[in-house]
Amino acid sequence: MNLQSKNKPTAEIFTSAMNDIMFFLMLFFIIVSTLLSPNVIKLSLPSAKNSQSLHKKEILLSVNKDLQYFVNNKQIPFDQLQNVLAAESAKDKEAFVVLRCDNTLAIQQLVNVLEIGNKLNLKMILATKKE
Repeated sequence: MNLQSKNKPTAEIFTSAMNDIMFFLMLFFIIVSTLLSPNVIKLSLPSAKNSQSLHKKEILLSVNKDLQYFVNNKQIPFDQLQNVLAAESAKDKEAFVVLRCDNTLAIQQLVNVLEIGNKLNLKMILATKKE
């Protein structure tokens, strides 16, 4: 005599909504990662074998391949560069300038910026990328 029922309950998990959830999470993280640094200036830094990192107050000076000058991610014309750097360095005497130049710039453009730093007695460091 067989007393067991013919209809056994089966457990099922519906995973069709999981694909949608994963897609929306991936989309969310891609959008958020692009918004983390919206004011980044695209530069190809020159490379160096040895690098050093400093943890003091810094003034970021960037020059891109189109000869656009940025001080702390604010674009300024070259003729106002000396005044802006003087104002920024007056805020903190210990501050130094991190010079980020595109690697396609001519040496003369770099020398022009270094001369301004020399007139103002600023400590300037040329940023490079590690090989």
